[in-house]
Amino acid sequence: MNGHSFNAHGVWAIYRFEMARALRTLWQSLVTPVITTSLYFVVFGGAIGSRMQTVDGVGYGSFIVPGLIMMSLLTQSISNASIGIYFPKFTGTIYELLSAPVSAMEMVLGYVGAATTKSVILGLIILITAMLFVPLPIAHPFAMLAFLVLTSVTFSLFGFIIGVWAKGFEQLNFVPALLITPLTFLGGAFYSISMLPQPWQTVSLFNPVVYLVSGFRWSFFDKGDVSVGISLGVTALFMVLCLSVIGWIFKTGYRLKS
Repeated sequence: MNGHSFNAHGVWAIYRFEMARALRTLWQSLVTPVITTSLYFVVFGGAIGSRMQTVDGVGYGSFIVPGLIMMSLLTQSISNASIGIYFPKFTGTIYELLSAPVSAMEMVLGYVGAATTKSVILGLIILITAMLFVPLPIAHPFAMLAFLVLTSVTFSLFGFIIGVWAKGFEQLNFVPALLITPLTFLGGAFYSISMLPQPWQTVSLFNPVVYLVSGFRWSFFDKGDVSVGISLGVTALFMVLCLSVIGWIFKTGYRLKS
C-alpha cells in the first residue's frame, strides 16, 4: 500500500458506502438521537431549569444546549466510525479492502470522513431543534463550527480505533455507554464545574470531556470553565494521540485481519 499516488476514488468509494449505510438506517442515525436529546432537554430544562434560573448569567435551558450537543457528538462519532470499520471485519470483506490499491491514510479518510460528516449533521440538527425551545445566542459562530468539526474528527478517529480493537458488538457499545456518557455527565454538560465544592472542582479538571464542553460552551456564551486555548490544546492532543495509535495499528496489522 506504499508508493502510489493519492487514490481519491478509493476514499470516495468508502465515504459514499458509509453515507449510504447511514441513509438506510436514518431513524437510528439521526431521528433517535434527536428524540433522546429532546427528552434530556425537556427533563433537565423543565425540571431543573424551573429551580435553577441561570448559570453564570445564562438561562439554564440555554446553558445545557452545548453539553447536550457534545454528548450526542461524542457518542455518535465513536459509534459511526467503530461500526464502519468493524463491519468489514465481521463480514470478512476487510481482506478485499486491505488488498485494494488504497493506503491506510485513504482508508482512514474514507471511514473517519463519513463518520465526521454524520456527526456534524447530527450536531447541527440538534442545535436547530434546541433553538425551537430556548433563545440561543452564538457569540463565536466560526469557533462553534470549528469545535463541532474538530471534536467529530477526533472522536471518529477514536471510534475507528475501538472498531479495530473490538472482537464483538458488545465491545463496540462498551466505551460509549460505560465511559463516554458518564464522563460527559460528570464533565459539566449540565452544570458549571465552578458550582462544585473542592476537591471535586480540581478532580473534574482530570476529565478530558470538561475541556470539550467548556470550549464548545464558550463559542456560544463567551464563557467557559477553562480557557478556550486549553480546550483546543487538549482536543488537538487527543487527536494526535489517536492518529499515532492508528499509525501503529496499520504498521503492525493489529487485529485488522482477526
